[in-house]
Amino acid sequence: MQASIQRTTGALYLGVIALGLTAEFAIRMPLIAWNDPAETWEAIAANTGLYRAGLLADSAMIVLDVALAVLFFTLLRRVQPELALTAMVLRLMQAAVIGASLLASVAALSLVSTGPEAPEALMVLLTTHSIGYDVGLIFFGANTLITAWLLARAALVPRWLPPLLALTGLTYLAGSLTRLAAPELNALMQPAYGVTILAELSLALVFLLRPQRSAATA
Repeated sequence: MQASIQRTTGALYLGVIALGLTAEFAIRMPLIAWNDPAETWEAIAANTGLYRAGLLADSAMIVLDVALAVLFFTLLRRVQPELALTAMVLRLMQAAVIGASLLASVAALSLVSTGPEAPEALMVLLTTHSIGYDVGLIFFGANTLITAWLLARAALVPRWLPPLLALTGLTYLAGSLTRLAAPELNALMQPAYGVTILAELSLALVFLLRPQRSAATA
């Protein structure tokens, strides 16, 4: 049972990573020119089908993340139930905030599809979605720090992975907080997000390919 849960967790985590990267890098980034509202309007208007695919990818990612919150709690509650519950709630908060911010992206598509041209209003909606995503990652950063500690205690992953996950949590927290409080510093943080992809992909693959029998107890 434990091995099956871990494999499922790994598979769903790979799905979250694939959907998130597709929505952001394959769909949104090619369509949005942050310094050119008119070009962004034209790009989205000419590619509404692609933009809708991005909305669906984000929605599917959120659903998988809710499932992951429950699976991680199931795997880690034997280590420290209160902390495992806290981590689950934080991950669910992330899903809720990102889901709410997705409404701004839906409104952006509606504006382009039905309204008169209003590029500046479009950028406000797209910026709201982007910032909402970063706010959600504050909860995820805290979740990742707790999860890293629980995984280290549970001995479910190689010893090098929890420290890498802890660095990932700190990166998400620093990136989101600088986005809100010090945007000029946020640009300097972008290369650090490579660590987050490496850590989360490693966790997914370890769970999928190297499931352990059981978690240690506290």
